[in-house]
Amino acid sequence: MKRLTMSLDDPLADAFEALVRARGYGNRSEAFRDLLREDLGSVRLHDRPDEPCVAVLSYVYNHHQRKLALRLTDLQHAHHELTVSTTHAHLDHDHCIETVILRGRTAQVRAFAASVIAQPGVSHGHLHLVPMALHHSHGHAHLAPATAPQAARSRRAGRRGGGA
Repeated sequence: MKRLTMSLDDPLADAFEALVRARGYGNRSEAFRDLLREDLGSVRLHDRPDEPCVAVLSYVYNHHQRKLALRLTDLQHAHHELTVSTTHAHLDHDHCIETVILRGRTAQVRAFAASVIAQPGVSHGHLHLVPMALHHSHGHAHLAPATAPQAARSRRAGRRGGGA
């Protein structure tokens, strides 16, 4: 593990300390790592739309909207290669919430989510993406969270004697 030292102006340092306390971090290092992972992940998702991700799509919809529930189900079936799981809950007499776990190429996941959120009667749609990378282990590939540049992971794997 590398140690980094940085200088921050007083207002930024005070704001960071407040964030550390508000989010309940035990130390500044873990808070900084989370912020860095989030930013690096966002850059990766933007720069590498053909790479894999996992995601959670959540949305509220009016189940009285004409054929909306059927359209939403049809969209998921039409993209069964992306849809891992769906959870449905009734909020009141008119509204339901669904969460859909997705896995696939980032651009495809984004397009699917956009098509769901754009349906008439769907509101409060939100997509949370996590960048992933293929890593090979015990003879086959697995997805693992990807925030570090690929070259750095490859060097570390080489030192351990494994493949990237």
